[in-house]
Amino acid sequence: MRALRDAKRMSIREFAAHLGVSERMISKWEAGRENITPRPVNQAALDTCLTRSDPDTKARFAYLTGDSLVPKGDDVAASTEPIGGSQVRHPVDGRAMVKVDGSVFLSGPSNDPMWLPSFYVDVHPVTNAEYALFVAATGREVPRHWKNDGLFADDVADHPVVFVTWTDAAAYAAWAGKDLPSSQQWEKAARGTRGAVYPWGDQPTPAKCNVRENGVGSTTPGDRYQSGVSPYGVYDMCGNVWEWCSTESRPGRRELKGGAWTSPFNRATPSSFNDAAESMCDDDTGFRCATPAETLETLLTRQ
Repeated sequence: MRALRDAKRMSIREFAAHLGVSERMISKWEAGRENITPRPVNQAALDTCLTRSDPDTKARFAYLTGDSLVPKGDDVAASTEPIGGSQVRHPVDGRAMVKVDGSVFLSGPSNDPMWLPSFYVDVHPVTNAEYALFVAATGREVPRHWKNDGLFADDVADHPVVFVTWTDAAAYAAWAGKDLPSSQQWEKAARGTRGAVYPWGDQPTPAKCNVRENGVGSTTPGDRYQSGVSPYGVYDMCGNVWEWCSTESRPGRRELKGGAWTSPFNRATPSSFNDAAESMCDDDTGFRCATPAETLETLLTRQ
């Protein structure tokens, strides 16, 4: 009873008015806890209250009660840890993507429960070689570190592309029929559902990622740190390059996630906040893409 009121973030007075009962009745229910059995009409009101709640309220209720029996009509799932995921190749850019099933996950430094619907996310950041296909197809200006008449060096073909603005990244995503991930999508793909501090768990282990402490001094191939993958099998969610997200923090600024080879390890925590101007262009900033599950699965069925 108290969990539902807390999930709806209502006072006793507000909750009583919402259900059409007295404040004394709410207090009696909450004092009696599991020993109280409301009358059928009141239980029906409680059930309707939960059923008609928005997804965030249902997510908070599921988290507070640890209950997986949330309303099925809205496909709200409990916080259960995924094991791996189902990889597919996107039909436009051919990149490997993995499905992140819709569920509640624990978000941000405070581990607030949040509901996200199913989506797919790129397994690796977009590489120089992959970005080159986009440049060839669209005529977009090449990143500034590509020398040799606008070509990247052979030894960085499988490294994340850098020196791309948010606008560049968003243009690639649109060309590929995808989106940039929201900061919440990115974080869930990195941490799983249970609020792990890092992709691999709660143990601070800089050796599992490309951050400043390791002294690598540059980007690395996207599949280098296999021991640092997320619960969904997604690479480089800590370190290597900062990644652009679609989430606007302020007008003209977008969120960045994940830290980079230039960053100290304590800045690479997936729940941490960072942002930059959309025009920012640096040697430690790249991106990956995401797409709603329904959108990609519809494309795949048409092949």
